[in-house]
Amino acid sequence: MRKSHPVRRAVLATAATVSGIVLLLTLKPDSDPGSADVAGGTVPSAAAQSPQGGAQALGDGTVTGDAAQTEYGPVQVRLTVSGGKITEAEAVQSPKGGQSDQINANAVPKLNQAVVAAQSGEIDAVSGATYTSAGYKKSLQSALEKAKAAAPAGNGQGAENAQALGDGTATGDPVQTDYGAVQVRITVQGGKITKAEAVQSPKGGQSDQINANAVPKLNQAVVEAGSADIDAVSGATYTSAGYKKSLQSALDQAKAAGSAAAGNGSAGQKETADKEPAEKEPAGSGQGSGGAQTLKDGTVTGDAVQTDYGAVQVRITVQGGKITKAEAVQAPKGGQSDQVTFSSVPRLNKAVVEAGNADIDAVSGATYTSAGYKKSLQSALDQAGG
Repeated sequence: MRKSHPVRRAVLATAATVSGIVLLLTLKPDSDPGSADVAGGTVPSAAAQSPQGGAQALGDGTVTGDAAQTEYGPVQVRLTVSGGKITEAEAVQSPKGGQSDQINANAVPKLNQAVVAAQSGEIDAVSGATYTSAGYKKSLQSALEKAKAAAPAGNGQGAENAQALGDGTATGDPVQTDYGAVQVRITVQGGKITKAEAVQSPKGGQSDQINANAVPKLNQAVVEAGSADIDAVSGATYTSAGYKKSLQSALDQAKAAGSAAAGNGSAGQKETADKEPAEKEPAGSGQGSGGAQTLKDGTVTGDAVQTDYGAVQVRITVQGGKITKAEAVQAPKGGQSDQVTFSSVPRLNKAVVEAGNADIDAVSGATYTSAGYKKSLQSALDQAGG
């Protein structure tokens, strides 16, 4: 007998086909996962994302996060926001020297790209760069918080937001150029920029001549424009670019101070209306000795200031409006610097707490460290001054 008879094969094939059709017909259409999603499954997930959408309400402009200290050095992130979206992320500070250079040359661009792709602080650490990644995310989060604070409640982004500057002095981050660092400080009075100055600019050789011409022009342009929307000076491309970047970070600080002042204003007026004038006075007092009392509680880190022997960076802790602690998170190291720093930094720290401001004397024999310390301290006070 033949087991492979053609008729038998045909019968078996037909039976299998019929069975398959019957099984298909018995499936219920509404059991399809896609149908459930359309009917209601995707709606909750979209709703769940709406708070995240609220987190995307970022104010246009450039914001610089707080410097986050890691075991290998500080990490600091700057964001550029346009149309409420992050268009650029960059690390203005990252660990340097030795193996750190190689690690961060690979890690930082990946982190920058991840931020723009994610449009949030929810990014993965880069393998092999754990400390840099952790510091980056910390600084990124503070930048995002500043960008959220800068977003207007219901109005457009335009000139009105640019004018919301807090009175006082704000020092921008130092920006490295091919010829040296550029750092800008602005003075704001009545919500307007009354003075701009470059506290650092490239020096030596031809740079002296170029910047003697360019910097005054840039300073003047800032006061006239009242913003960072200024033209580069011809023949000083690098200085102009660095100047504008540092200027923008100074404006970010001034805007944050303006937002804080506005928040304290209307909300606080009712509370203080029935108080004695003497209690109101500190809130409206000027910059001088009373200004030391207008410091916001918390911990702020000043800009890193380059000296001939290395960087100096100061962190202050404020409680009850007064400086309770000062410390140098960076100071010149190696050779004789170790001995000089070991002797001078504790004295400078103590002097700051006693004075409550940057009006402290240089330590004898530590001229460069003292000068760098005071500069970084001033930028920390600018941030704390609100």
